Amino acid sequence: MTTTIIDGSGHIMGRLASVIAKQLLSGNRVVVVRCEEIIIVGPWSRTREKYCQWKRKRTSVRPNHGPFHYREPSRIFWKSVRGMLPHKTFRGTAALKRLKVFEGIPAPYDKRQRVVVPEALKVLKVKPFRKSTKLGRLSHEFGWKHSELVGELEKKRKARAKNYFLQKNARKKIVEQAFENKKKELEKLDPILKQFGCL
Repeated sequence: MTTTIIDGSGHIMGRLASVIAKQLLSGNRVVVVRCEEIIIVGPWSRTREKYCQWKRKRTSVRPNHGPFHYREPSRIFWKSVRGMLPHKTFRGTAALKRLKVFEGIPAPYDKRQRVVVPEALKVLKVKPFRKSTKLGRLSHEFGWKHSELVGELEKKRKARAKNYFLQKNARKKIVEQAFENKKKELEKLDPILKQFGCL
């Protein structure tokens, strides 16, 4: 059972959800980060109208019986994946438990390798002149109150990552320079090492 960390930025919501649903049913764990950057293809006016119509659907007798309309980008995407799973069966419920979704990139996953899904990338699957909407904007318009906070945390995370990258490159250059300085001395030891079969 493998765990895949997917960076949701620049992905089309429906295409990404279908790929993830297949992975979950295959027994793999999937973590999706930066859900606020996931894209819905289509003009803003149409996307907003469709969300308004969806929000009006409720149980007229007792609305607290559902359906429930989430406002966080991660939960909107989670519900999109859930619709592609047989979530009322044991197999579907177990598959859905293997999915984790987050806004931004929280602590354990910011230092791990993230991947993209080419089958769902907007730059590969949609013509450049087509209009689109980010899930974060849609959520913000309908009551999600943490878009600014997530943006600030992302700026801090990128600054930390940049500093780490610069320090890592500096250390790498120091090691390479030290090896170059001692290269001639090490070459003198090659005949001795060959006698013992180390080279």
